[in-house]
Amino acid sequence: MAVLGAYFLGTFGIFLRIVLMKTNFPKWLQSRNEVVTPVTSWERVEEGFSLQKQFISPYSGDMFHETPLALRCLKLAYYFPFDGVKTFFIVIDILTMIFLYRIASAFGDQMLKEQAAEKSEYSPKAESLLVTAKQLSMLPSTLIAVHVFNPFSIMTTLAMTTSSVSNLMTLLTFYYLIKGNKLMCTLFLALSTYQTLYPLVLIVPVALHFYRNSISSTSAQSFVSGEAVSSYIITSSMFLILFGFLIGVSYVLEGSWDFLFSTYGFILTVPDLTPNTGIFWYFFTEMFDHFRTFFVCVFQMNAFIYTIPLAVKFTKRPLFLMYVLMFLTSIFKSYPSYGDAALYISLLPLWKHTFCYLRNTLMIVGMFMCCIVLSPILYHLWIFAGSANANFYFAITLTYSTAQILLFTDLLFAYIRWEYGLYNGKDIRNPDGSKTLIILE
Repeated sequence: MAVLGAYFLGTFGIFLRIVLMKTNFPKWLQSRNEVVTPVTSWERVEEGFSLQKQFISPYSGDMFHETPLALRCLKLAYYFPFDGVKTFFIVIDILTMIFLYRIASAFGDQMLKEQAAEKSEYSPKAESLLVTAKQLSMLPSTLIAVHVFNPFSIMTTLAMTTSSVSNLMTLLTFYYLIKGNKLMCTLFLALSTYQTLYPLVLIVPVALHFYRNSISSTSAQSFVSGEAVSSYIITSSMFLILFGFLIGVSYVLEGSWDFLFSTYGFILTVPDLTPNTGIFWYFFTEMFDHFRTFFVCVFQMNAFIYTIPLAVKFTKRPLFLMYVLMFLTSIFKSYPSYGDAALYISLLPLWKHTFCYLRNTLMIVGMFMCCIVLSPILYHLWIFAGSANANFYFAITLTYSTAQILLFTDLLFAYIRWEYGLYNGKDIRNPDGSKTLIILE
């Protein structure tokens, strides 16, 4: 029944996207800064194709910022039947739904396995917090439904941004991580990092997970032992070799290292201050040039520095660590878009067993809806009508970032509180029978 439901939802989602592709909506979305960035724009990819056709390096100017392998692979989109490029992105969306389904199924099996191994340590009063096979059987359909009706996912596909391809590679990394396939996991992580750089931080949960799987007894695990360090080095080496191979192939194809600055340099130094859903653009338009380098480093650190404390906290929960790092880099990357939010929102139901502890759901949903509606309006008032200024548009992008951070922190709290309840019971009372106030430190 669950399989049939997922199939029906997926078919409806494909039909919805095909119908919308026939309208003028995709053309409008391709002009929206919230959906398309200088790094993910299909128009810029076409510019790269045109330059290459004229025997001019796509990296000689400031228009093209995809990787050399992406430049060549994305040409395949024109060979797809019917509408070519549009069909290509529909196929990418179909593959995304297929792997969301597989991730949900594999994740459910993994959760039941971990729960069975740790159940003896749980409190007898935590029965209501345990996940059941019946609950998890609906997880694939839930993920498909969220992706199908997620406005961020719909807009990303219709705008034909390369975020769709990057998201698929990240999903494949997550899928093969759960399945325990180290080679495929590190391969897709290398591809994902090669494409957008920020997934580099995901090597931490990947290394932790493969070490954890290599130890039969969870109680005997030591994540700082010599054996653990050896496992981390092996996993990291596989990733670095594959990533280095991709860089080497890129050099051979281009015949120079110019692509490095046009791709990773462009991401790290943030020279293009076109407004987007992030916070970089506004601050650096107001920044004096002699402070710029310092604050670029400070802003970029936000995407990486939280990896260490989160890894310490969730050492034994690498799958959740993987998710929160994906979430965090989506917030703090230099050129964010709705496509980044589409990825973590589609995977959010994986943690629905913790949703009973979420505290700000209504406010967060309301903030996201306001941002979707007001962003194009305020941009129009600023750029075209001239009746507003940059502060208006920045206010809505700041609201969007705040909504993401609220969701991120709320999910962290819910997960930690759920985990605490497993070991101490859901309903904890004082000796006099009054309800205990639990404060997380």
